[in-house]
Amino acid sequence: MSALDSLADRLADRLPGLLAAGGVPGAGLAVLVGDEIVEHAAGVLNTTTGVAATTDSIFQIGSITKIWTATLAMQLVDEGRLDLDAPVREYLPGFRLRDESAARTVTARHLAAHTAGFDGDVVPPVEWGDQALAAFVDGLGGVGQIFPPGLMFSYNNLGYVVLGRLVEVLRGRPYDQCLREHLLAPLGITHAAPTPWEAVMRRTAVGHIGGEPAPHYAPGRLEAPAGSVLAMRARDLLTFVRMHLRDGLADDGTRVLSRAGTRLMRSVQVEQPDLGCPGDARGLGWALYGRPGGTLIGHNGGTVGQNAYLRVVPERGIAVALLTNGGDPAHVYEEVVGGVLAELAGIIPPPRPAPAADPRVVDAWRYVGVYANDVAETTVEQDASGRLWMTIKPIGAGSVLLGAPEPVELLAYRGDTLLTAGEHTAVAFLGDDGQGRALYGHAGRAVRRVA
Repeated sequence: MSALDSLADRLADRLPGLLAAGGVPGAGLAVLVGDEIVEHAAGVLNTTTGVAATTDSIFQIGSITKIWTATLAMQLVDEGRLDLDAPVREYLPGFRLRDESAARTVTARHLAAHTAGFDGDVVPPVEWGDQALAAFVDGLGGVGQIFPPGLMFSYNNLGYVVLGRLVEVLRGRPYDQCLREHLLAPLGITHAAPTPWEAVMRRTAVGHIGGEPAPHYAPGRLEAPAGSVLAMRARDLLTFVRMHLRDGLADDGTRVLSRAGTRLMRSVQVEQPDLGCPGDARGLGWALYGRPGGTLIGHNGGTVGQNAYLRVVPERGIAVALLTNGGDPAHVYEEVVGGVLAELAGIIPPPRPAPAADPRVVDAWRYVGVYANDVAETTVEQDASGRLWMTIKPIGAGSVLLGAPEPVELLAYRGDTLLTAGEHTAVAFLGDDGQGRALYGHAGRAVRRVA
């Protein structure tokens, strides 16, 4: 028995218990070492029907889709049809933002590296028609700008929606068709589902919220390039990764992407602030992690009740994909993905962030203020005892993303990065307007202080 087979057996033994401990209904797992993939599945796809998860089951990969969208864009660069540093307006004449100067200068590189600087979490309507993406992108004239394009990182779902529309225009066909023709087919992937209509033809996981099946499968076609729909088997995701590790060659030798394109995608485009979100820097699509023991790249994904994790060690040809459909999968990720990386690559994930020994925030007045974008207003206040509190109040459609407001205390962590009490989510305060912090970052998003 090979070391990889032994690892697979141990994972098979442990996975059911880890899922049960986290209340995760089901999961698909695959590990790549060189050319070999081992896989396993456990649990159920739907707690109502009780259908078992198997290695042929498909799960949504969420924002891991962004790597696929960036790859579609890089194929156009290879063909000479897209210049990463040309204004998007050259390809999308109808592209508008509230800040006209920004709309004139945003490039495909800005979109792919999350440096476009506009609000990235606009809640789109639920649409499924072939022209839905075109109409939505042409109607973005009211979207506000947080900072000038190229200045800094801010996670931007909307930027990937625009990038997906750019792919549609240059290919002359809908985004999901571009996925099928230019990635899924050349890679020999037959079980992926870029639309719900294909998903129902497969053994498909549904998301779960609060232990119950989610109210719907996907929020619509408009966010598909950012990661709202695409589903596949764990091994299919690693087939895509293997193409990247082979410098753009599919398993049968088909050239899917140039060597230069694959290398550029995983090269640093922008450093991330200490935001506590996955990655220390960003490539084009890929999140990049600085770790003792070697370079690590990947992405996380979250949809309606589903979570996905992908980690890759390019120099070792090692990758692991974990796809789940509800509950609290964080511990499963830490034990399974972290364990695989430690055993096979000697890469030890950092510990979860924890408050400083003295959690009181020094000079708390520097962070106090109101920070707002198109979906939420965040208030940071200091009480009479000196404790710092943050409340995120949804605006309009933002309630779909954020739910009801509830104050949470902020605790000292390191520098201008604080942690929320309880979950220890990192919140970074960036920039300086002469009286304190000017920008606020939460979950990878930057939000400008307005008061």
